[in-house]
Amino acid sequence: MSKDAIVILKDDHKQIRALFRKFEQTSDNAEAARGSLVEQILEALTVHTYIENEGMYPDVRALLPDLDDDILESYEEHHVADVLCMELATMSPDQEHFAPKVKVLIENVEHHIHEEEAEWFPKVREGLGRNELQEIGGHLLELRDKAPRRPEQPGALKKVVKALVS
Repeated sequence: MSKDAIVILKDDHKQIRALFRKFEQTSDNAEAARGSLVEQILEALTVHTYIENEGMYPDVRALLPDLDDDILESYEEHHVADVLCMELATMSPDQEHFAPKVKVLIENVEHHIHEEEAEWFPKVREGLGRNELQEIGGHLLELRDKAPRRPEQPGALKKVVKALVS
């Protein structure tokens, strides 16, 4: 596995998109399957946003202060996804708003991924050297081991709010 931070995050994006496609291809009547997929989506997003919020964004912010506006926007997009994830974690697939809420989550995350990959990652790659991206990647891998797995776990959202207020 590459330790390049951008490669790590893009691999996460691929896995998340694959889960989204599986959800979209699953029949509305297959509530158990959809519920299981959403559990997987929630875990993948919780871990991913944690390592970005705790590792990638602060590290890049310290090294490339010109990207501050992009990073602050990303924190806000994560906040919206976190709220949707927390709501979905309390719902069951048979609830009327479950599937529409998942659809909104998918649309928001797809938008965020597109912005990161098309706009932000190229700026980061241009501004940082290979060694810096590998160092950040090592940090992300360490964070992944201790990342929360469920959106309602204490600290996941608190840390985002703390970072935004700081």
